[in-house]
Amino acid sequence: MRRQICWTERMEDGVKRETRVTFHGGGLKWQFKRADRAEWDYDSPPTAEDWADLEERVEGRYRRKRAPLKDLELVRKLRQQASA
Repeated sequence: MRRQICWTERMEDGVKRETRVTFHGGGLKWQFKRADRAEWDYDSPPTAEDWADLEERVEGRYRRKRAPLKDLELVRKLRQQASA
């Protein structure tokens, strides 16, 4: 079953960016969309800050019983792999 986490933040250049992360099939799919562009970006890798934001959001959902523990464990595992 697919699950999504989405959030919007203002970038350093002042443009809003929407981030969408989909949990599906034991992996993650990252998508980014800047307010000044019409199309979604599926190819840019997430930054260390993106990973930290995702982990914080999944941990909050897990604490409120809105996300399974396996999602939190997956994010932590993939974040560690990405930083290596």
